[in-house]
Amino acid sequence: MNRDSLDKLRVDRRLIGRRGWISHEQLARELEMLPDAQEKATTLGDATDGSDSPPPQDGGETPAA
Repeated sequence: MNRDSLDKLRVDRRLIGRRGWISHEQLARELEMLPDAQEKATTLGDATDGSDSPPPQDGGETPAA
């Protein structure tokens, strides 16, 4: 396996927990080097949208009795 491939696997979420795979210090350095993805974030709701009640869970209609 070449060095680039190994470096990409070094911080793979599935392998981080493996004993002896990566030290805590090395993991901290790798995480600091990751780019900020704040511009990709979306908001789920806005507190100023005017709706105080949650949306209906079952489509909003109740069955006729």
